[in-house]
Amino acid sequence: MATKQVDVKRPAPVPANPTDVWSSLRGEMDRVFERFTGVPSLSHVFGVEPPGRPTAFTLPAPAVDITEDDAAYTLTAELPGTNEKDIEVAVSGDRLTIKGEKQQETEETNKNVHVSERSYGLFQRSFSLPSGIDVDGIGAAFAKGVLTVTLPKTAKAVEHQKKIEVKSAG
Repeated sequence: MATKQVDVKRPAPVPANPTDVWSSLRGEMDRVFERFTGVPSLSHVFGVEPPGRPTAFTLPAPAVDITEDDAAYTLTAELPGTNEKDIEVAVSGDRLTIKGEKQQETEETNKNVHVSERSYGLFQRSFSLPSGIDVDGIGAAFAKGVLTVTLPKTAKAVEHQKKIEVKSAG
């Protein structure tokens, strides 16, 4: 009987962070699936988690609308269940980042029923800023679960706007 040398991989130490534990378990399950089916997982092929599967304690990215007028861009993000003190808006280089934490508790007590629910998690979303933004003039306001970030254009950017006439080709 011939013997074949097999590489034995030692398991990685279990991380202390609960998020990492779930990610590690998912990675192990993906490797088992790939080994027996020969089909690589989406996370292995693309290097990202499949959509609709946020990691533990992470909320989906907030819904955002971006509009533009002659003087500024306006970004509005829906952040229900948050307070302004739980939201951070920052600019670093040409990136605008919105991040925060949602913490919500509800408690209901009736005659024979006591219900207590909690939900919490982190969210973050980043955007590349277009050229011509007055970074020092950026402002943010929060009201009724909606964050509004105003990104004013520089005077030079406003001055260089030109409307192009569209002509019929036919």
